[in-house]
Amino acid sequence: MLNSSNLRMTRQRMVILEELRKVDIHPSADEIYAIVRKRLPRISLGTIYRNLEVLSESGEILRLDSGSSLKRFDGRIDRHYHIRCTGCDRLTDIFCDPGADLDAQARNFTDFSVTGHKLEFVGICTDCQRSAANTMHAPGSVPQD
Repeated sequence: MLNSSNLRMTRQRMVILEELRKVDIHPSADEIYAIVRKRLPRISLGTIYRNLEVLSESGEILRLDSGSSLKRFDGRIDRHYHIRCTGCDRLTDIFCDPGADLDAQARNFTDFSVTGHKLEFVGICTDCQRSAANTMHAPGSVPQD
């Protein structure tokens, strides 16, 4: 991991970081590209990918490798958890205390040197629930048993 104090903060990196910290949608690199291009129209997608890698390696942002195949990024680096919709793949912050210190608990069950954990909740968001309910009650739909 790079030391963030040694990270040269270029204008491109600063804009990517600023824009990422403004949103809570946990965007993909392509979504960040679309957002950043409004401020830096000449930036390339390759530059976005390279800078996201540098920013995540330095600890300035989080790279979220969730159950989905799409890598997403988070401007919040404080300890918090995420919930992912299994219907539409939306990823949202969830602020909860899952109990006692999980890292300490894990140390009691392994000879590993536990350095951290990743916890992702999964469920179905309200939009997908509403969509499913509308489909079930649509005219001509076949009722499910």
